[in-house]
Amino acid sequence: MESLLYLYQYQIQKFVNSSAGSQLGVAYEWKGEDVYHAYLEYPQIAPSGYAVACLFLKAACKADYENAECFAGNLMNQDASMARLGMVVVFCMENGRLLKRAFVPNDSARCVRIEYVPDKSNLYTRSKGLIEVGALEKRHVLIVGLGSGGATIAVELAKAGVGNFALVDFDRLELHNIARHIAGVNELGRLKTNIVRDAILGKNPYANISTHPVDIMKDIPLIEQLVSGTDLVIAATDSLPSRYLLNSLIIKHKKTGLFGRAVTRAEGGDVLRVRPGGPCYACLKGSQWYTQEEEITDLRRARETGVIPAYTSEEDADAMVQVGLSTDIAPINTMVVKLAIQELSRGTECLITTLDKELDYDFYMWANRRELHFANWAPFNHNPGRKKPTILQWYGVKFPKSCDCHECRNY
Repeated sequence: MESLLYLYQYQIQKFVNSSAGSQLGVAYEWKGEDVYHAYLEYPQIAPSGYAVACLFLKAACKADYENAECFAGNLMNQDASMARLGMVVVFCMENGRLLKRAFVPNDSARCVRIEYVPDKSNLYTRSKGLIEVGALEKRHVLIVGLGSGGATIAVELAKAGVGNFALVDFDRLELHNIARHIAGVNELGRLKTNIVRDAILGKNPYANISTHPVDIMKDIPLIEQLVSGTDLVIAATDSLPSRYLLNSLIIKHKKTGLFGRAVTRAEGGDVLRVRPGGPCYACLKGSQWYTQEEEITDLRRARETGVIPAYTSEEDADAMVQVGLSTDIAPINTMVVKLAIQELSRGTECLITTLDKELDYDFYMWANRRELHFANWAPFNHNPGRKKPTILQWYGVKFPKSCDCHECRNY
């Protein structure tokens, strides 16, 4: 029988370089799978599995290294706190090389194979060339709104190697969120900022993350500070006032912002990119490309923000809350992520920048289904002469700054 033990490289380096000869840690076991993750210090995110005590030893010589089972057995007999020791990890320096082995006490037949969770320099080696990992590691992204859009976007950017995040959302996870959110029922009631922080750290344990469970409309100085200190703003909120506020601050501080949304029951969606000197959210709002109704996903929030008027009956209001499937918003999230990586990679040499000529529009539209606003769009696999826009395909639009825009006309 073979068990698999994962150790965190930076923790082991600290232990080996310390003066301590032993240290008690903890290992989390996936029952029935013979897989353990061992820690010398409590991890940043809540670990998975069942906890067992784990003893880390540094052997002074090769003989002690090879006879560590005897040492651990004596320790368990002498110290009651060690009686339930579930894993022992032993290290020994020999000719400048670190030897390592692990065993389960009182189970001599079990072989334990050790693997390392690498340091950050090796975490994204397979992405090199496609994206400039070193550059993304230094970039900072502000994401406001951590629902089914913002949460997914944050995790995807972490997967790409973005190293710094500021997360803003005052909501907690509710039951109706589960169908489309990255979180599961085991996280009901948690702040979305903390859920997404943990999800990012699960992909990149070296990411720097600040969480802000606040309503940006009630703490404008904070959100302005966050906007001024970031490389990219992603607006994934579901209220117009918050988008207008973010748009204003993006323009004021000459930042780049991405506004993504789904429209009625996620029948489609769009993404707006605001760059310094270009058209802004206020220029676009009310144009021929931005007339579809917003998707209403939360009855309480819709009531609070006035999207659903106070005089609307509970029955009618509840009928207005109709969301699309997770797969319906996935293309919108993916486009936001692609545009975000493109913006964060500017000035670097990598394959992702080969899309600069294609992704040079201000506004992008997507249709999931031929219904309501997209009823006359062509099927994506039958469009003779390409006389109509087609569902399941992105369309880019360039539009000028509005001369009447009170937000950006002076910039």
